[in-house]
Amino acid sequence: MTGANEQSAPTDVPDPSGPPAQLGPAALRALSHPLRLRILDLLSTRGALTASKLGEIVGESSGSTSYHLRQLEKHGLVREVEGKGTARERWWERTPGGFTISMSDQESPAVRATAEAVNLEFMRLRSERTLAFISRANDADDVVTATWLPSTTFVTAHLWATPEQMAGVVAAWNRFTTEHIDPLRGQEGEPGAVPVEIHFDAFPVIDRHGDPL
Repeated sequence: MTGANEQSAPTDVPDPSGPPAQLGPAALRALSHPLRLRILDLLSTRGALTASKLGEIVGESSGSTSYHLRQLEKHGLVREVEGKGTARERWWERTPGGFTISMSDQESPAVRATAEAVNLEFMRLRSERTLAFISRANDADDVVTATWLPSTTFVTAHLWATPEQMAGVVAAWNRFTTEHIDPLRGQEGEPGAVPVEIHFDAFPVIDRHGDPL
């Protein structure tokens, strides 16, 4: 979730029409609350939800989830779904457009530590979903996973490369995303479509001093 694009506006609101914006200190602090991270993660994976439904999933009251939704809304991370719901039961969605969280470019050790904590929690939630699928796939009677298994893969390649070669791989992935992944957006509610998750990780295996492990 780190990146070189530093285009966050003064209000830390991601711009859905442009490249991913880097979250500033205020947005990072707002996002660092574990429940807010969980809410944003749920809106990303499940689509639009109400505060009541979010509360049911995370085991909190709708008043609690409503409060945290409003805090996320202040920084442009979530928004109310227009034309859906009522004054008493609002629907919320993640604001379109991605964002990056960079630890190396932050202005102070405290902000860098916050960025690291947010990144680690996002990774933990991602791993949690991966392990949940693998665990469910072990059930021979599970029709859902049986249907999706032929379309599922987990691949890890252990190689040696230079920074320039890695940059080439990332550029190729970006081209692949434009051609094959971007067309999948906006299919929520389409017959046969379910939430899916596609991972691409490219990073050097190094210790804290920058030496190969």
